[in-house]
Amino acid sequence: MTEPQAAGTGGPSDTWAWVVDRPAAVGRGPLRRVRRALPGLGPADLLVKVRACGVCRTDLHLAEGDLPPRTPCCTPGHEVVGRVLAAGPEAEGFAAGDRVGAAWLASTCGTCGYCTAGRENLCPRSRYTGWDVHGGYAEHVVTDARFTYRLPEGPPDEELAPLLCAGIIGYRALQRADLPHGGALGIYGFGASAHLTAQLAIARGASVHVLTRSEDARRLALELGAASAGGAYDSPPVPLDAAILFAPVGELVPAALAALDRGGTLAVAGIHLSDIPSLTYDKHLFQERTLRSVTANTRADGRAYLSEVARHRPVVHVQRYRMGRADEALADLAADRVTGAAVLVAEE
Repeated sequence: MTEPQAAGTGGPSDTWAWVVDRPAAVGRGPLRRVRRALPGLGPADLLVKVRACGVCRTDLHLAEGDLPPRTPCCTPGHEVVGRVLAAGPEAEGFAAGDRVGAAWLASTCGTCGYCTAGRENLCPRSRYTGWDVHGGYAEHVVTDARFTYRLPEGPPDEELAPLLCAGIIGYRALQRADLPHGGALGIYGFGASAHLTAQLAIARGASVHVLTRSEDARRLALELGAASAGGAYDSPPVPLDAAILFAPVGELVPAALAALDRGGTLAVAGIHLSDIPSLTYDKHLFQERTLRSVTANTRADGRAYLSEVARHRPVVHVQRYRMGRADEALADLAADRVTGAAVLVAEE
């Protein structure tokens, strides 16, 4: 059966999607499946048929209310892989059938001091996929072509999806951590982003030490080449030149800072973090230790990361869910039943 066509787009006029109806604990069902009209395409927009969408912890924060919703009944999902169905007249370089990806950063103003200085991730008017604009837990998504990535043919949809946030944010966190060549990197938490970042650091010549409460995650870390894997609050076997905190647990900040060698840097990669306990200057910050946050990413980060993983293709450990099981995927993520990355795949 042919989908109804919307005037001027060459695509469907309506679609089904998951929405965050009322934020609540996942056990209380914050997601609801609806059918709704698709918006008209702007001049630089793309209409994309979703093939896969990664499930990020940020989606969980949105569903449970840790991140206040910015759009009523917003559709989560910002690791979107799909095919272009239609393109606006100013969507340069894209055509129907192209394989594309939509990531967390959906748009920026392009004119503020941050944007013009190459720091668009700090733009005060930045907007985000699956928070400000509807994301990829859906049959279709509308994206701004200027913030959409071209994706290669070949790798499965579900293996590309986690690269678009877990991978890109991990890349920026690694840059922010200032890891010296051949240095020792500590990774706290070992979910979707961490398991990709660890492989990137190893490919660059680092030794990686993983600290996480999950036994399954520790086993995966060692399989992927980590030098050691211990409990979340354990001391790594060597002083760390740099560390990245992926777990949204503020109580781990003092432990990670204390594990740093002199001059080391801790980068906190999450968009949400529980409260950080008080720090002791001598133990946690003295000897020029640095604590940094990571805020979104730039498009340059995305392009650089996708180019690098094309040369050193990572093993993407995926747990697949049909798109109609998005609520189950979020529940598994909340309960730490996901090892690697959870990905929703389109229903045929």
